[in-house]
Amino acid sequence: MQVKGKGKKKLYDDINITPMLDLAYVLLVIFIIMTTASVQGIKVNVPKASSSVSLAKPTTKAITVDSDGQVYLDTFPVTIDQLESQLRSFKAVTPDFPVVIKGDRVSQFGRITEVLDACSRVGISQLGIVTERVKPS
Repeated sequence: MQVKGKGKKKLYDDINITPMLDLAYVLLVIFIIMTTASVQGIKVNVPKASSSVSLAKPTTKAITVDSDGQVYLDTFPVTIDQLESQLRSFKAVTPDFPVVIKGDRVSQFGRITEVLDACSRVGISQLGIVTERVKPS
């Protein structure tokens, strides 16, 4: 654009970068939200099975037993007593919620049995074990 004034023509060389910065910030926020949403629980090597059933629901609680025998409830480390107490409080709010157990391939079977016993004492009827699907040869 040109501006007339005193017989001289002056060009505007200023560029408004505010909309470009707004777009950059929106893209940054979307990137941060998408990368944190993809993080799900504790990483364990689950055993393989030929078929699996999905119990994925919004109210599903995930119990993870890692290779060291540490028990996690939705990524938070807990003891067996704390696990049972928290499962009881969840059951009081939502009586019929599913629980999935993810045990590391080399985790102690006794520890997984303790988790199963705690679920049984609470009265959880929907229980699943996470496995990795075997690809057919």
